[in-house]
Order: sequence, then structure tokens, then C-alpha cells
Amino acid sequence: MNQKENIKKFVYIPDGLEKMIGSLEIPEGATGLVVFAHGSGSSRHSPRNNYVADVLRSYGLGTLLLDLLTVEEDKDYDMRFDIDLLAQRMLATTKWLKEQEETKRLAIGYFGASTGAAAALQTATALGDMIGAIVSRGGRPDMAWPYLEKVKAPTLLIVGGNDGVVIELNQKAYDKIRAVKQIEIIPGATHLFQEPGTLEIVAEMAAHWFVKYLIIK
Repeated sequence: MNQKENIKKFVYIPDGLEKMIGSLEIPEGATGLVVFAHGSGSSRHSPRNNYVADVLRSYGLGTLLLDLLTVEEDKDYDMRFDIDLLAQRMLATTKWLKEQEETKRLAIGYFGASTGAAAALQTATALGDMIGAIVSRGGRPDMAWPYLEKVKAPTLLIVGGNDGVVIELNQKAYDKIRAVKQIEIIPGATHLFQEPGTLEIVAEMAAHWFVKYLIIK
């Protein structure tokens, strides 16, 4: 059964004693939903991820932008790099989505930036075929190194052409991933894709990847 109406609301997703706040938007007729895992120091208010989410919705995909850490947790710099905790929160989020009437029938994809990409990849290994596709933007997939061989979801790694160290880390991660995979290096882009036109390229690449693997034809 496809989604019958547009949905736009805040959601509160429990993980133990904590609750994550998220912005859920699902276009009418959507069959896929992309969960955003933000990078260190970022949040559901990230203008870059919100731009990408807008583009994904224009392609008929639902989006969930959420804060994996509480406000207090985010003040602890080390917690921003606790990939195990971030992955635990992604896992709790995905299980919650599969229990909700509005989202339980939707194919799930992950969009991860920076450390969020590592959390997305690690979580995907625990969920197997439940995750339909993954896109990493300027990600640190190397931080999920022990899990990369177990990733089953088709994975797209997008890196800025002027993000030298991260290019190398992504290429090493790409070599270790055994699933369907692709790596794209955007010429002239730095880590945050702030250069004119570069984020637009990222959004279109991500949209085509998710449409290919999440939208039921």
C-alpha cells in the first residue's frame, strides 16, 4: 500500500531514556523514505541536508531529518564521534519507522554526511535487506571499517575533488565494500560542498541513486 497523502510533522523517537527529535516529510504516493544521519556538529537544521532533502522529495521520496544526539549530548565533543552510539540511534529510528502505520511499508534508505555516513553503514549491516540504499556525502566510511564488508545495500560515495584526505579514505572504503557500489568525485568541491553548483550535483546524484533502489516501479 502506498502513502495516500502528504505528511509533514515533527516526530519524537525513543532510544532508552532519551528521545530524538526529527522532521518527517512524506510526499503523496511515496514508496521510499530516506533517513538523514548528520555529521559531527550538525543537526536536522543543516541547510545542506535540508536542501538535499527538498530535492529528494521533489523526486517522490520521503525524508526524515533527525538529531541523533540530544542537545546535552552534543555538547560533549567525544560523543559526536561515538559511531557505536550514533549507529544505535539509527537502529532505534529504523525500527520505530517500521512500527508506525504511516511509514512501515516504505523502503528505507540512508543519507549520511561526515561521521553520519559511518553510522549509516554500520547500522545497515545490522539490518541487512531492510535498508535499500545508502548515499554518503563527504563521509567518513573508514570509521565503520570493520563493518564495510558486511554492507548489503547499494552504496554511493560522493566526495569533493578538493577534499584530498577524505578522497583517499573513501577510496579505501570503496575497495572494501562488496555490495553494489559507486564512487563519485565532484571536481572543485571541498568537504562541505559550499562551492557554487556542487551541492546541486550531490543532490541530483543522491536522488537518482535512491530512485533507482527505493522507488517501486
